[in-house]
Amino acid sequence: MSDRRKVLDLFDLHKDFVDEKVAYGIEHYRKGDARITVLDSEGKIIPDARVKVKQRSHEFRFGANIFMLDEMESDEKNEAYKKYFADLFNMATLPFYWDTLEPERGKPRYSKDSPKIYRRPAIDLCIEFCEKHGIEPREHALAYDNFFPKWLYNASVDEVKREFERRCSEISERYADKIPTIEVTNEMEWRSGRTKFYDEPDYVEWCFKTAEKYFPNNKLGINEHSALAWGDCCRATDKYYAYIEANMLKGARIDAIGMQFHLFNRLENEYAATRRMLNPKELYAHMDLYSNFGKPLQITEVTVPAYSWEEEDEEIQAEIAEKLYSIWFSHPNVEQIIYWNLVDGYAYCWDPDLEKIRATQGNMTAGENYYHGGLLRFDTTPKPAYNRIKELIQKKWHTEEDLVTDEKGNADFRGFYGEYDVEITANGKTATKKITLSSKSENNEKVIL
Repeated sequence: MSDRRKVLDLFDLHKDFVDEKVAYGIEHYRKGDARITVLDSEGKIIPDARVKVKQRSHEFRFGANIFMLDEMESDEKNEAYKKYFADLFNMATLPFYWDTLEPERGKPRYSKDSPKIYRRPAIDLCIEFCEKHGIEPREHALAYDNFFPKWLYNASVDEVKREFERRCSEISERYADKIPTIEVTNEMEWRSGRTKFYDEPDYVEWCFKTAEKYFPNNKLGINEHSALAWGDCCRATDKYYAYIEANMLKGARIDAIGMQFHLFNRLENEYAATRRMLNPKELYAHMDLYSNFGKPLQITEVTVPAYSWEEEDEEIQAEIAEKLYSIWFSHPNVEQIIYWNLVDGYAYCWDPDLEKIRATQGNMTAGENYYHGGLLRFDTTPKPAYNRIKELIQKKWHTEEDLVTDEKGNADFRGFYGEYDVEITANGKTATKKITLSSKSENNEKVIL
């Protein structure tokens, strides 16, 4: 085992535990039973009909942020980005950061022809892409004070609240029927905020109550950074748990709990820094803890580093990603996994030794990601991690069946929750139908041939 591979040792140590939890959880929480009944035009059952079912998509949401949509330096790379995004994901996180969505007061950048800002594509452009490819858009983040616009920095608390309420009203009118999940607050542990409102004791409560007013039919999510979500003591006294509970008791309608998972560690510190976040027993324990609220969990921002484009580093990234996705997918309360940056080289650089980074990565510039944390390389070719996740979603966690109806005209199958294409052939006729195998319904379908 190389020094780098030691980072996987807790998965190896707890292999039997993980294998059992993953197998049981996926079978019981991600799959369901369905019945297709085939009838003729007079309502009579048709036995011995051939029924083919093929899964088209998952009910579970797998996604990434879409911040590099048409943001790259060439048409070729932009098209590759869009292709690989649409080929893998059914959810996209959209950049609603207030500072770049409305850099000038009263001049929001919603429309496709808005002035470009790097890594902040216009919202209408993102919505158009999502609708074209059957991808569910996700809002991020409505009340993220660290990214409030500069024109609010010296404003009074009352003025910030008025402007925030206007922002909610505008976004609701334009997108409430298009974006099911609204992420309300994000990363509340900054030492100081950009506005005076950030220090107010009712910040979280007020933002959620205001969001509920303008997004009554949307799912309202809270989101927090990795150290709070996974790195605390795993007790009800943990900071994140305690402030969720406190605000819910004050009447904030928190519908979903977001848990970031960024492995932002230098290579030389990777092993020591990941003993908790790459411990499968710790992962399940934290998910179980936050499940006490009875709300779905969303793994909102995932970064798994490769550190280089060397074969072993990329393979280790793929192995870690596969293990994490399997654990999260197996937990009954998790409903979304959002990888953060799809492609290397275009995200903020977290390492302070910028000159060293520039020297060791000659083809990369100051703003590019030292950690090689994407699923595509800088040239937009897929890494093993991209292929491994795709293999899970589209092959291992995928259902296709060839069935024959019984004497009562029924064809039963068990499959992953999601959308299906069904083809029925009998008596020289063929019919097709799209059905949904849902975790929230009986899943009995009738098809008239």
